[in-house]
Amino acid sequence: MTGIRKYRRIAQATVCIAAAGLIAAMGACGPANTTASNTSGSLHVVASINQWGSVASQIGGSHVNVTNIINSTAVEAHDYEPTSADIAAFSKADVIIVNGAGYDSWATKAAASTKAQVVNAAESGGKHDGDNPHVWFSAAVRTATAKAIAAAYQHSDAAHAEEYAKQLKTWQDKEKTLESAIAEAKQRLDGKKYAATESVAAYLAQDLGLVDATPAGYAQAVANESEPASGDVTAFSKQLQAGSVALLVVNTQESNATTKQLIASAQHGGVHQVKLTEQMPKQYSTLTAWMTALVASFARAQKA
Repeated sequence: MTGIRKYRRIAQATVCIAAAGLIAAMGACGPANTTASNTSGSLHVVASINQWGSVASQIGGSHVNVTNIINSTAVEAHDYEPTSADIAAFSKADVIIVNGAGYDSWATKAAASTKAQVVNAAESGGKHDGDNPHVWFSAAVRTATAKAIAAAYQHSDAAHAEEYAKQLKTWQDKEKTLESAIAEAKQRLDGKKYAATESVAAYLAQDLGLVDATPAGYAQAVANESEPASGDVTAFSKQLQAGSVALLVVNTQESNATTKQLIASAQHGGVHQVKLTEQMPKQYSTLTAWMTALVASFARAQKA
């Protein structure tokens, strides 16, 4: 998408002040979204979103106890307001993994108040505030973040440094298999035009060689989190009805009258759809497995 979605910094000052107080007070009940794994581990690890939590678990193995704050496709990470239980988890963590690039400012702020080793996925991959924050869709960022997580573990738990290195290698081997699947799909998709209701999968589309043809007016409106003008929606609909793009990428976590209209236009024009979510669906236990399934979805849509 030509514009990059600028996520809201909802009540940042309030969240920051509340976080400081909550770290001191730590009470209340935790949210239904927070989950933990590898409970026998020695390192306490907190990930803001389950995408990175899955990577943290794979690299840490039995030596880490990973808590994911956001663990559901029903939750908007950029809108999330941490509870006292979330802040308590951050305060006790040895390693914290945030997405960064403004996607989870609440987590970045909470992490800054701790003494934990902090891995910022976006920064690890050379992305910053203002860039598209959906960095887990990028092969380069996934690889860089995995290395950063392993390094944080080795710093915090030097006794098991060799095991973390081995588990990183195992993760890298799986990522290479995924990248091979991306390269194979790219042979069919390279240079094809696509449009998107939102820019969530832009990095994956780039890795697949797809060209973003989302109308500029619509894209800019979505980037600014405003309602697209009726003329921009009409232009987008006409593009889809004419079959001017090969694929329409739909973020099903953001469904409204406009997206429904665009989907109907795509169906009318014979434009195939790839439906996805921002957060990792519960049927996938690892980020690699999820990305592999999405690559297959893109390839199938083009074949259809």
